[in-house]
Amino acid sequence: MSYRVTSVPEDIARAVRQTRRAPHYGHPAQEEIARGYGPCRCCLRTFSAGRDQRLLFTYNPFDSGTPAPGPVFIHAEACTAYAAPGFPPELRALPLLFEAHDATGMPRERMRPQGSLDATIAGLLARTEIARIVVRNAEAGCFIARVERTATR
Repeated sequence: MSYRVTSVPEDIARAVRQTRRAPHYGHPAQEEIARGYGPCRCCLRTFSAGRDQRLLFTYNPFDSGTPAPGPVFIHAEACTAYAAPGFPPELRALPLLFEAHDATGMPRERMRPQGSLDATIAGLLARTEIARIVVRNAEAGCFIARVERTATR
């Protein structure tokens, strides 16, 4: 199963860095030194606690209003959005929770992946009622990324 992993697009991250405001909400973005691993919701790499500068802001990853907006972090300095194939390497060791959503945005299943992440993703996306997988931090509950099918030739 071919899929792509995305999170905060570069243009939105750039706007937050420039305006220091959350997109769509206008809430102030807060800059701080990383106190935890994050990860950055643009490049999907973890932060170096005590060293990396990051911005915290309110973000809703979907136009439909579901899931609800929540707090996310990005690097305070420009970074490149994750675009490589497969699941981001730095996320694999984090405590993850997968929410499989249908086309209306409703969660159909929540699970902590066991064993191979790629096999878990393939199994969920093989189900026709599943449109995307929302990846969350299993401890904090916050949005990390989304996983969607890609066209195969």
